[in-house]
Amino acid sequence: MSVPFLWLVSILCMLVTALPVARAAQSDPVTSTRATATLVTDDDTYSPGRALHVGLRLQLTPGWHTYWLNPGDAGDAPTLVVNAQGGATGRASTIEWPTPRVLHEGPLTSYAYTGDVLLPVTLTPVAGEGEGPLTLNAVAEWLVCAEVCVPEHGTFSLSLPRGAAQPSAQAAAFAQAAAARPVASPFAARLSPEGIMQLRGRELSPDSVRDAWFMPEVAGAIDQDAAQALTVRDGVVQLALHPGPEFHGGANLSGIVVLRDGMGRERGLQVRPEPGTVSVLAAPVAAPDARANVGVLLLMAFAGGVILNLMPCVFPVLAMKILALERMARGARGAALAGAAAYGAGVVVSFVALGGVIAALRVAGHQAGWGFQFQSVGFVTVICLLLFAVALNLLGVFTIGLRLMGVGSSLPAHAGDFLTGVLAVVLASPCTAPFMGAAVAAALAASPVVGVVVFAALGLGLAAPYLVLAAMPGLLAWLPRPGRWMETVRTLLALPVLATCVWLGWVAKLEGGMDALTLLGAGLVLVGIGCWSLRCANRLDLRDAMEGRAGLYRAVATLSLLAAFIGGAVLPPATLHDRGTARVADGSSAYSPTRLAELRRQGRPVFVDMTAAWCISCLVNERVALSSQSVQKAFAQRGIIYMKGDWTLRDAAITAFLQAHGRDGVPFYAYYPAHGEEVILPEILTPAIVLDTIAPAGK
Repeated sequence: MSVPFLWLVSILCMLVTALPVARAAQSDPVTSTRATATLVTDDDTYSPGRALHVGLRLQLTPGWHTYWLNPGDAGDAPTLVVNAQGGATGRASTIEWPTPRVLHEGPLTSYAYTGDVLLPVTLTPVAGEGEGPLTLNAVAEWLVCAEVCVPEHGTFSLSLPRGAAQPSAQAAAFAQAAAARPVASPFAARLSPEGIMQLRGRELSPDSVRDAWFMPEVAGAIDQDAAQALTVRDGVVQLALHPGPEFHGGANLSGIVVLRDGMGRERGLQVRPEPGTVSVLAAPVAAPDARANVGVLLLMAFAGGVILNLMPCVFPVLAMKILALERMARGARGAALAGAAAYGAGVVVSFVALGGVIAALRVAGHQAGWGFQFQSVGFVTVICLLLFAVALNLLGVFTIGLRLMGVGSSLPAHAGDFLTGVLAVVLASPCTAPFMGAAVAAALAASPVVGVVVFAALGLGLAAPYLVLAAMPGLLAWLPRPGRWMETVRTLLALPVLATCVWLGWVAKLEGGMDALTLLGAGLVLVGIGCWSLRCANRLDLRDAMEGRAGLYRAVATLSLLAAFIGGAVLPPATLHDRGTARVADGSSAYSPTRLAELRRQGRPVFVDMTAAWCISCLVNERVALSSQSVQKAFAQRGIIYMKGDWTLRDAAITAFLQAHGRDGVPFYAYYPAHGEEVILPEILTPAIVLDTIAPAGK
């Protein structure tokens, strides 16, 4: 049996299970040479009282566009009316508009959409007569323009059976549309009678805002063809608007401010500025050199990778690293350097590959963020089975070579060191270290070249401590000489790996229910049989007369391990539909953007905790800081609402919240005081950090 072949199968299974599983729910299309229109839903089923997202999907021919709520100087906004009948009834017509693009066509300016656009509405079915299927009937009108404008019209019908929630093939498009919607602005906004709009907040600076523009919801409120002069200071962004005939002193003016940073990331903010006088800023300050920004970004990425070594996510890999250090101490320096280089190459290549997968999934319309693969119960299952095999290797059940940093000995030319680097990145990917969150988000938003370099810097940071030890053999002289103690250490190091398997079993249970846990248990049994068979085959290889029996044991091992890994990858997504609801800890309320906005309007302080069951750093922060008696007491005394967003399963609202704050992974913490701007907390918490944030000195 070829162990590298098993590694290849495992990695392929991981990639397959990390991809979203989807089904279909869409109407017959209405087509023209300019666009293809369909009515789609985010769910293949319905249930009375459960919100159903329905949308008009327009796939526009290149060169053509349609319009936003305010079309601009010319055009007309699309309309969509959806009626439900049959097993339930309901009606929806309020489009939840994604942030549009600004198109300049000669002297005219339009706010428009191009390419593949989804215009969603939310319908909550009310129980009707019987429990039959739900029929959605919709009427839509839209205008498509290029050099000429053509009005188009469509009637659509779609039937959904009643049942538990089952995300459809269009669920990713709805998640993408949700992420593209503007979020409530965390910055105080004011508008002068002369049209000077200012946003104020500590996060605003010439580094974080390189460009900005405002799009009003009401046509004629401003002269949208005129340039909007931008001035940025630390804490202030100013836009000079030119009032239009519908300006009326700026009263009730609302719209979207788009902020673009130095890496090209755009953030749409819903604003309704308060009319009043403002202290007008002087001429805009020149933006800093972009190359300096990239340099700072690379330093942040490298520092985040170094700190990631201290995160509990990589504890299981520490076992293999410790054995590798011992091997380096008693081996030739050249071999030690080669092994360290192979490990570093595995880390860097894996970081770059993982970043590329995330970027490709986003281009394909999926809501993928850092650690997205752990949102797949199949991926969690495969990783658990792989670590269980590593633990059995450490315990001496079998010795056939993965040569994972000193564990086993059969793979040549430091291939095992390279694979250990791959495993380190896989296990580290659920966690976000300080400096790392901003670096990952910027890398995904930057150009492909910058993105590759940033992810490579993250990998170099993670591998750096080991590379330094390999290059400085004097540090290894402090290690004790090889002896019987190594077997004891090897056995003890299996314990954190087994503990990680228990944790992953818990995550699989949360994501897939008892069926997933049962399948995982069966896979562990098969892995145990396969590893025991490898041990038997190795022993029989020592006796020439037993070669036939050794081959039989190898066949059993191959079939058992293949069945375990392939079954773990394929069966959970194929058989588990109702994965349950995300966990919410006692004393907290589930995150909802609507609920958060309402609490802020009421002047209630809110602490937002974005977490996931597969993020060990998140769990440590909850146990050490957020669940501590002092913090809970302070929350209660100050009336702070503890709101938790659980990203264990895919959640478009949480993804949109993270991306709106320039993040692509968890943990993430934000505090909204009763009156004031939001405060972003670091990725690693202590009770003192939380208490200083919610109750700063002197208040």
